[in-house]
Amino acid sequence: MMRKPAVFFVLIFLAAALTVLPPAHAGESDVLTHVTTGRERIKGQNLPGAKQKAVEQALEQAVQHAFATLVPRQTFASNLEFLYSRLLPGTRNYIITYRVLDGIEHKGQYLVGVESKINLALIEKDLKSARILKSEGDKPVVLMLLAEQQPEDALPRYWWGNNPEPYVSLAEPVLKENMAGHRLIFARSGAGAPDPASANIEFTSIYDADAAMNLARVLNADLVIIGQARAAESFNRMGDEKTFEAEIGLTAYDLKSGTPVIQTRTTATAKSNMEDQAASLALTQAAADAGRDMGQKIESFWTQTLRQESQFDLAVRGENFLTRFIALKRRIRDIRDIENMQPKEIGASHAVLEIIYKGSPRQFADAVLLKTFEGFGIEVEAVTPEQISIRFTERTAASSSGQEADLEAVPEKTEE
Repeated sequence: MMRKPAVFFVLIFLAAALTVLPPAHAGESDVLTHVTTGRERIKGQNLPGAKQKAVEQALEQAVQHAFATLVPRQTFASNLEFLYSRLLPGTRNYIITYRVLDGIEHKGQYLVGVESKINLALIEKDLKSARILKSEGDKPVVLMLLAEQQPEDALPRYWWGNNPEPYVSLAEPVLKENMAGHRLIFARSGAGAPDPASANIEFTSIYDADAAMNLARVLNADLVIIGQARAAESFNRMGDEKTFEAEIGLTAYDLKSGTPVIQTRTTATAKSNMEDQAASLALTQAAADAGRDMGQKIESFWTQTLRQESQFDLAVRGENFLTRFIALKRRIRDIRDIENMQPKEIGASHAVLEIIYKGSPRQFADAVLLKTFEGFGIEVEAVTPEQISIRFTERTAASSSGQEADLEAVPEKTEE
């Protein structure tokens, strides 16, 4: 017997799209809602048993989809054993609530559609316990530099750079609220941030990207967003009502590569016979749209690019090798996102280390080049997906004569 097939096929379509309904409130960002399906052959007349097993299958699919939202594709594929041996057997532990949307008998099978709410925070906790996810540092830290210009402002207001104009931003809180659901952390900004001048950072303009990235590094951020929010009166009007247009443009820079990686631009229009109300409404509408778009793009970029794990060899050679090699290893440990470092080969004047790093070999090489060493320098001779080659270089006698002696005093201990 077939009942309500049209309704069920709608459920099948929803489940095939892996529908994830957004949380109703920001506080529910650790709860995911899924629509999934299950099916089980009806043995004899045991319809209740088939229905129960079909529902269990649908709930297992929901947990599997939640797992996939937390980890990159490579991590998902390499941890299938954990999924099937640890997560799925405990499916009910991760289900907050569920409801059966509909079910039918079809060709000797029972088909069911289920909507379930998944405790994403608990799955994440178990993934961290299993060391599939790191316990900290997995969320990107973002510094936002937003210059804002409202109709009464002759020039944009900002809190950083030269001669900043103190102000209370309308757009920035809305931007952050709409980005917050995308698993990121905001660095201190405005009155809570350090004065760039105290860190010897000079902005040549409001939108100086190099200075902004240097300030973000001081705050241990991963990305910096530079943007402008602007609201102005439109030429369009009706009677006493005025129309205001708002525009927000944002560019996110990756601190590892030093390049712009994400952009978004949104506009909004509002009208009112109260000038302040119309301008504010247009600005907050544009900010909400920009925040949602930027948040989604950052989440995708972080998961697929920044947090992608690379494994490669670091080959090192040069004179006065041992003390310099020890100094190099110490500085490498300070590099953010290095997961592991193991020796593969060590000789009198050369060594090979196996590096596991959250990023590309090129990004790692750039991070090493930013390090400074007493009495010597380094030259990156080659970078490939499999290996980075580094050679120690000499400084001039005048600059290194007093420093080489200090290096020779470093205890020659074998590390790791």
